[in-house]
Amino acid sequence: MPHLIRPFPGLRPAPGRETEIAAPPYDVLSTREARERVTGKPWSFLHISKPEIDLPPETDPYAPEVYAKGAENLAKMLTAGLLSQDDAPCYYAYRIIMGAHSQTGLVAAASVADYDTNRIRKHEFTRPDKEDDRVRQIDALNAQTGPVLLAYPTAPEVDAILAQAGAGKPDADVTADDGIRHQIWVIRDSDAIHQLTAAFDNMKAIYIADGHHRSASASRIAAARKAVNPAHTGDENYNYFLSVIFPHHEMKIMDYNRVMTDLNGLDKAQFLGKIAENFAVEKQVGQFKPAQTGEFGMYLDKQWYRLTVPKNLIPSNDPVARLDVSLLQNHLIAPILGINDPRRDKRIDFVGGIRGLAELEKRVDSGEMALAFALFATRMEDLMAVADAGEVMPPKSTWFEPKLADGLVSHQL
Repeated sequence: MPHLIRPFPGLRPAPGRETEIAAPPYDVLSTREARERVTGKPWSFLHISKPEIDLPPETDPYAPEVYAKGAENLAKMLTAGLLSQDDAPCYYAYRIIMGAHSQTGLVAAASVADYDTNRIRKHEFTRPDKEDDRVRQIDALNAQTGPVLLAYPTAPEVDAILAQAGAGKPDADVTADDGIRHQIWVIRDSDAIHQLTAAFDNMKAIYIADGHHRSASASRIAAARKAVNPAHTGDENYNYFLSVIFPHHEMKIMDYNRVMTDLNGLDKAQFLGKIAENFAVEKQVGQFKPAQTGEFGMYLDKQWYRLTVPKNLIPSNDPVARLDVSLLQNHLIAPILGINDPRRDKRIDFVGGIRGLAELEKRVDSGEMALAFALFATRMEDLMAVADAGEVMPPKSTWFEPKLADGLVSHQL
């Protein structure tokens, strides 16, 4: 039976070159932004994760030559000695610091078999086109370079080993352009490695926070390679995928807010009247940021309101329906604004909480949008409850910060 996680010989930047190499995740930058970001940075990992930036601007980012270019750029960095592989399987402690917030997790290879049986729990649907992209990227590189963000339930023994590892001088220490600090410690001690592996083997489940497409792609790669490998044992590297696993209580989910283009044909008074049928509505002086579940901020016509949903509308036995994003969708956005499919409806857009309430005001005051809603951030416990129930979170429910960096540790297949 495979271990839930295992150590691996990571592919890492040469000492002193981390700052040149480390890059934001491939999916948080547009191609244009990535082109700008690599100016004067010939060794940025974006040349591997978004290799279309090295091809003519009209190039389709999913064209075969894009994946080939990524493989060529990776080979170039290996040949130049910018990246090298550790000589033995290791775990890695990874600390991210954003302002006053700090979280320390474990870089490990996670079991595809446990993903396939839902011991590594999911909470989102995936899109086949996005999966196809990651499958082609992993195949071309023969490596996983974008880690999946996972969470583990309460495990003091794991926390203690990570704290001990992170007490020494880091093997890599990078402060990115956005001010977020990324630190890596290599865990080579065989006792610590054994204890970590055993501790995770004892866990009932771990949880995908971000990276559903990357994990689904790893599963597809493993199935395809198993099918053409008559000597398959289950021990091959392709049976595991690159992960960073944080204690759930340290992870930071920010609010994921909503803006709408119109009031669905209602005037302001009619709209406020309809909301009052299901919510307590109170005008606020200045901005209003929700402080608890069941509470929403609404910005309309240069005025902030506090909306509170009554307790009897919050179902205690349904982990999806009781989420704040569901309460707002089911009792206001769908019935009053007529937006039944927020995934596809062009009348709604989503704003990550990292941008703050001022961004909501800006979108509305500019006339681009008619109103905005500020939500209380989804809690990790709520996400885990949805995953445990085998359910799926509504779209745009979670915005995790800080983001992992690409390029600090990669997993070769």
